[in-house]
Amino acid sequence: MSSEVSNNYEQDAVLRASIDRSLRHPVMFFLTSGAAWLAVSIILGVISSAKVHSPGFLDGCGWLTYGRTQAAHLNALIYGWGFQAAFGVIVWMLSRLSRQECRASGIILTAGHVWNLGVSVGIFGILAGYGTGMPWMEFPSFCWPVLLLSYFAIVVWSLVQFKVRPEGHVYISQWYLMAAMIWFPWVFITANILLHVIPGNPVMAAGINAWYKSSLIFLFFTPVALGTAFYLVPKVSGRPIYSYSLAQFGFWALAVIMPWAGMQKLTGAPIPYFIPYLGAAATIMFFLPAFSAAVNILRTAIADPEVVNNSPTLRFTMAGIIGLIVMAAASVFLNIPGKTLEFAQFSMSGYGFEILSIYGFFSFVMFGAIYFIVPRVTRREWLSRRLIKWHFFPSVYGVAIIALIAIFGGIQQGIGQEEFAQSWSEVAKRAVPYAWAITIVWCFILLSNFFFFMHLTVMWLRLGRRSTHPTMLVSGHHGSPHGDDGDIDNCGPGTASAH
Repeated sequence: MSSEVSNNYEQDAVLRASIDRSLRHPVMFFLTSGAAWLAVSIILGVISSAKVHSPGFLDGCGWLTYGRTQAAHLNALIYGWGFQAAFGVIVWMLSRLSRQECRASGIILTAGHVWNLGVSVGIFGILAGYGTGMPWMEFPSFCWPVLLLSYFAIVVWSLVQFKVRPEGHVYISQWYLMAAMIWFPWVFITANILLHVIPGNPVMAAGINAWYKSSLIFLFFTPVALGTAFYLVPKVSGRPIYSYSLAQFGFWALAVIMPWAGMQKLTGAPIPYFIPYLGAAATIMFFLPAFSAAVNILRTAIADPEVVNNSPTLRFTMAGIIGLIVMAAASVFLNIPGKTLEFAQFSMSGYGFEILSIYGFFSFVMFGAIYFIVPRVTRREWLSRRLIKWHFFPSVYGVAIIALIAIFGGIQQGIGQEEFAQSWSEVAKRAVPYAWAITIVWCFILLSNFFFFMHLTVMWLRLGRRSTHPTMLVSGHHGSPHGDDGDIDNCGPGTASAH
């Protein structure tokens, strides 16, 4: 019996190694180019924030006005960093969970270059003044078909692998990732056709644009992050998910409730009265899937707090889950009709919520996945615990400060906007101290991400250290028996190992 178990373990290890080897180039391309776009986004964020409190900053360059740099900042964050990090994680995780080598890595890598080309043209188009003016859709209208085709070329192979996988349990991670892969083209095609191909009433166009932004957050970035967290926490800790039925409840709550969110941004617009309040109610109810998933993941992780404290993967992932809890609380706070909804509608509070969602939640889970995946596809370990800490602490404190300052500063800005006796210049001055703080904090986050990008580039060049133990944040500690090199690919109901 022991020899049979040993043979199965060896065969499984060989299969995992072959899967990792087949995905090395596309995965590392997505993660490294995404990290580069993250740095570009932060630089643009520094410039746009500085423009708020110092309008004369770089005023000699027409490409760097506030309207252009702010739009380029968010689009680089979303399409340059967010989607590429998601692509790298999705193709690796679904190959692992489907137990299939990737036989189309060249096609995926080529499609990744096309995606980067589309993003680059889009960012330059925004900075050159050819943006559409639609938040999160500012790329010139000819860019979206390029992004859509490259998206299909990247993800279709993961769908094929899922289809031909060996018969067995479908894990909650696969539920979330497959749903995100299917929901995104529905949202992307619908919004772009209604806005670019058959445009209609401008008021409804604004509503569709608001729905698109909300859907990207709740129906793509959120399920990708949750699917990743549901994979990483049992994998590293070596423990089953706390409650599989609770995980299923969180998934279906997300799927049923969140497509209705987004239209609350049109409160007071000449549209049917109930639509904005339906969107506000759906956004408030985000706390149901968010808290069910967060409690499930946290209860799984705290069974071994020492591993959480010492594993970079779990430390970043837990920070992201805490960000999810704060994001759910902000969803309630910012969308109370008659209270905060009107104040947050046209202020920097929306920006704070977007940064909290994309960076404070999604990005931290992606960072955790990167610290887990990269050593496997490069067959090297991270060089420095210190560089990982320099990445972690400035990012955590920085994003928390930016989100809170923008949300509460936006409420103060919104209160000023409702005081009609005040001049608009007086209202604008309310944002100045908050913008100063945001500019300074983005600079610290930029420095931490410089270390992250350099560390990741070194790993892509396979210059990382050779080691039989994963990189931990405490010297001499190698984690649980499974550690970061465990053989668990996911946890199903009542099991500690999927295979």
